[in-house]
Amino acid sequence: MKVVILAGGFGTRIAEESGTRPKPMVEIGGHPILWHVMKIYSAYGIKDFIICAGYKSEVIKNFFANYLLQKSDITFDTKNGTTTIERNGVEDWKVTVVDTGQDSMTGGRLARVKKYIGNETFMMTYGDGVGDINIKELIDFHKKEGVLATVTAVKTPGRFGAFILDPGQTKVQHFREKESDDGTRINAGFFVLEPEVFNYIKDDQTVWEQEPLQQLSKEGKLAGFRHNGFWQPMDSLRDKNLLEEIWGKGNASWKVW
Repeated sequence: MKVVILAGGFGTRIAEESGTRPKPMVEIGGHPILWHVMKIYSAYGIKDFIICAGYKSEVIKNFFANYLLQKSDITFDTKNGTTTIERNGVEDWKVTVVDTGQDSMTGGRLARVKKYIGNETFMMTYGDGVGDINIKELIDFHKKEGVLATVTAVKTPGRFGAFILDPGQTKVQHFREKESDDGTRINAGFFVLEPEVFNYIKDDQTVWEQEPLQQLSKEGKLAGFRHNGFWQPMDSLRDKNLLEEIWGKGNASWKVW
């Protein structure tokens, strides 16, 4: 199964860190938060990643181009012009970095990587949010519900798009974006999706969290996987400092690897 990671936005609300690099490349504990997200999936045996890059995409490409070199023991034989990897210190990942445009919206970015996904169930999340989500349980839930899309549903204070997930129900009843939270669940990413969701994306300017999710919920094809554990987006410098503090204290519950 493949994982699509949205990593192309400008990150304007954390400009102190994202002025020279994409927000997913801002480091927590010496590693980009994008790496943390990938490690979560990798812990569950999912290691095929498609990264939707955009703003400063070259930073992401350069990171992975040099990742093996930086994390392994290597012998450089300058006389014979050979390079030998003595110890491979990196994960067995397959990483496809796709430049999905500077100004594409989230739905547009997803549509641009369709050809790399194929006609199969896949996962998608944001490159700036971590949590101790049980990926296996999430996938099993999606299969059991038989829907086109499953979103991980968490509780958090306002400022995020909220949706209604009635007690005892698994289908999302109503989806709304950027309204104050009144105790309902909000979108934490960590989606499981069927290829049919591409039919709900119009063009580059389609915002995944608006028309596509709203239409899927109206049709009863969007399920919500309740996650009551840790989840934290890195939406601001304050969030970044919070995650850094948690990691530094050894309390990173998202570190499931």
